Amino acid sequence: MNRQVDTDKFINDLERVAQVRSEISVCLSNIAETITKAELDGNTSSGKLSLERDIEDITIASKNLENGVFRLLVLGDMKRGKSTFLNALIGENLLPSDVNPCTAVLTVLRYGSEKKVTVHFNDGKSPQELDFPSFKYKYTIDPTEAKKLEQEKKQAFPDVDYAVVEYPLPLLEKGIEIVDSPGLNDTEARNELSLGYINNCHAILFVMRASQPCTLGERRYLENYIKGRGLTVFFLINAWDQVKESLIDPDDEEELKASEDRLRQVFSANLAEYCYVDGQNVYEERVFEVSSIQALRRRLKNPQAGLEKTGFGEFMGALNTFLTRERAIAELRQVRTLARGACNHTREAIERRIPLLDKDVNELKKRIDSVEPEFSKLTNIRDEFQAEIIKTRDNQARAIADSFRSYVLNLGNTFETDFLRYQPELNLFDFLSSGKREAFNSALQKAFEQYITDKFAAWTLTAENEINAAFKQLTRSASQYGASYSQVTDQITEKLTGEKVKLNSTTSEDDNSPEWAKWAMGLLSLSRGNLAGFAMAGAGFDWKNILLNYFTVIGIGGIITAVTGVLLGPIGFALLGLGVGFLQADQARKELVKTAKKELVKYLPQVAEEQSKTVHDAVKECFDSYEREVSKRINDDIASRKSELDNLLQQKTTREINRESELKRLKNLQEDVIFQLQKIEAAYSNLLAYYS
Repeated sequence: MNRQVDTDKFINDLERVAQVRSEISVCLSNIAETITKAELDGNTSSGKLSLERDIEDITIASKNLENGVFRLLVLGDMKRGKSTFLNALIGENLLPSDVNPCTAVLTVLRYGSEKKVTVHFNDGKSPQELDFPSFKYKYTIDPTEAKKLEQEKKQAFPDVDYAVVEYPLPLLEKGIEIVDSPGLNDTEARNELSLGYINNCHAILFVMRASQPCTLGERRYLENYIKGRGLTVFFLINAWDQVKESLIDPDDEEELKASEDRLRQVFSANLAEYCYVDGQNVYEERVFEVSSIQALRRRLKNPQAGLEKTGFGEFMGALNTFLTRERAIAELRQVRTLARGACNHTREAIERRIPLLDKDVNELKKRIDSVEPEFSKLTNIRDEFQAEIIKTRDNQARAIADSFRSYVLNLGNTFETDFLRYQPELNLFDFLSSGKREAFNSALQKAFEQYITDKFAAWTLTAENEINAAFKQLTRSASQYGASYSQVTDQITEKLTGEKVKLNSTTSEDDNSPEWAKWAMGLLSLSRGNLAGFAMAGAGFDWKNILLNYFTVIGIGGIITAVTGVLLGPIGFALLGLGVGFLQADQARKELVKTAKKELVKYLPQVAEEQSKTVHDAVKECFDSYEREVSKRINDDIASRKSELDNLLQQKTTREINRESELKRLKNLQEDVIFQLQKIEAAYSNLLAYYS
């Protein structure tokens, strides 16, 4: 398969997807408007059909499609050529690449008809608009200053949340949004800033450098924050052209091949485990050797220039396939499911209404009274599913909090082995010199920060897997409860109308589930939230961000400061106690680790006790949020079914209903909704056919 694609094809494919999104968005909006008008007309005819939930969900989905983008998060250490890569990708020298831009200002690049930068603050101050020269001058610093701030544990711009760069570029106009993150070897606080965006992006572009293959910092980041989290990552090995330039004889083809092959083996050994999707190795579709500077030079000279031998053609081909064929199809499939549901609801409500138009008030009351036992069954199904969610919540919150407590208390048992790779690269006897003691303390504190952060990242992955498994079980239960619920609602319809319910054979089995069950199973797309991992995020339920908010904002992030603050003092006293005459560095290192472990173990019970409550509350909130939405949707469905009947009864009581005109109105409503659904089906099928 030829994976190379030119920029024009990429943009054309993005445009095609954008057009389909727009077409379907308009159809959804038309459905919402049609049903809304019909509900208003119902006030002067046979009453509303109580389709408020469908109107709300369809409207949200329509707006999200209209505003939808493919969001890419760019990660990488400092000095990996991230800015040059981005400039080559967008085809213009937009971002500063002559200085170190990693200043804690997370930058979002999106389309705008005019060039401007808006800086958003975290202290309540109003956003600030700047021109490009002012932004580059004010919010970039040179590497020396960045290093100094890092050592002093300071942020360059502590009041800045993020910046939005708007630019009239074709790639951005067609629906690409790029999040440029701070460098990964910066402070742990800045790493957390990048982590907060990971789950809200379609794909991660991880920029590395051929001359620095898989550094310790990069391996650490991949191991702790990428591995096992179901994220789509494209690895860009930048400056591949420098492999040739580094040879003694750049024209020696054999030497060049041998050097490149050795380098490929290094990257393959370190990156292969992150390139599996559903058990299949997709290394060739995820790892690319690129020369950003060559690609940028060509595109600056000629925007239509070919990008052969820069690696960009192959990368853009793979990215194009992922975004337009995989992600877009999955997104539109969920929206189609939502539209089918609205169409079915409308059809079913009409089919319930028509047989009742001829009934007098007494007969109508009698039939409504006859289905009360079935409505009680619906309530019981709700209560049973709600009880299962709450039981799962309590079990998971308790088990994961206990897991956290045990994990923390066990840190002391493995500390001596675990901390070896974090020890600062400083002469331990620097501590005995008062002039170098501050630098030593700073390096030691950063080592502890990394150790603590990585250990808790490893634990959170375990917790996420357990929560994910619990939610998967709940989705299976939702399917079962949904099937029972549908049986009861069919019984209600049969009692009311006196006719057997016919299953809709034109749609899949999933489409026969009630909408609340589809939401609970993650089959509906109602938001632009978490786009990775568990499917439920697409339905507007993002439990991973609930965890992140709790762990970073409420408690877990504070462990770093607390632990390092407690440890550094006793460690210093222990090292001072060795005396100036102490000459054995190995023994000094052992003393450092020994003292650190001793103090850490003393503090761990307090951490375990205090923070396990935070963990418990975080897990509980994940399931509480799910339960609240599920219960609300079931309650809305039950209430709408009752109000649908009450509306008809009220209209029957107060006025004479013209059966012929009402039949015509309801028939037109159904035809209008079906027509819009058919347009959605056609647009979706055409996109599938184009990529098949």
